[in-house]
Amino acid sequence: MCGRFNVTDSPEVQKLLQQLRVDPAPMRYSGDVAPGAVISVVRESGGGRRVSDAIWWLMLDRKTLKPDYRYASFNSRSDKLDSKRSLAYRPYRESRCIIPASAFIEGLGDRKTYHKIELPGQAIAFGGLCKEYIQPETGESTLAASIITLPPLPEWENIHPKSTPLMLPAEDSAILDRWLDPEFHDTEAFRQLLEPVLRSDQLVTPIGKPSRWNETGDSFLIRTNNG
Repeated sequence: MCGRFNVTDSPEVQKLLQQLRVDPAPMRYSGDVAPGAVISVVRESGGGRRVSDAIWWLMLDRKTLKPDYRYASFNSRSDKLDSKRSLAYRPYRESRCIIPASAFIEGLGDRKTYHKIELPGQAIAFGGLCKEYIQPETGESTLAASIITLPPLPEWENIHPKSTPLMLPAEDSAILDRWLDPEFHDTEAFRQLLEPVLRSDQLVTPIGKPSRWNETGDSFLIRTNNG
């Protein structure tokens, strides 16, 4: 479960935004992003692709347009994407997005073991979902978003053994374009993306308190099979 990430104004993030062909000016940068915060997402809407603000919580209260904290919806499980009763069902087919990041944090589940994960030399393109809410009385519009999570990576046994976030292959423009296309509804084409496979090397660093991102040990590299 991806429960915290950061995004910095780095050459790697700028390269990703250039690959996505969006104006980087509206991009929000933060050293610590927690669920419920306002984040930047890349999406296609109204015939154009842009960076938009979104609340990192897919289910909002329809009256207040604030996160509905009764349901943890900052992540969307991949095994629920094809369930018609799932909150993620329609967004997965009609309003996918990409959430740029520099690094994210995963916990072992014991409330004391945490790691920062980065992709050496590249930004992270989280595969995300968006949902637009309209306040019925004022007509105010707010965008909500979540990060898709996959089954765990075998390599993450001592990092986070329950799930892993979907990280799209940032070097594959065809996949990114298809992911962002709201008119592309054949989700079977994304089946392979939802398999928990290590597609890029990962730099992993032990940290202490997640909100502080304080490093507590030496970094180590998890390499792909062809790395």
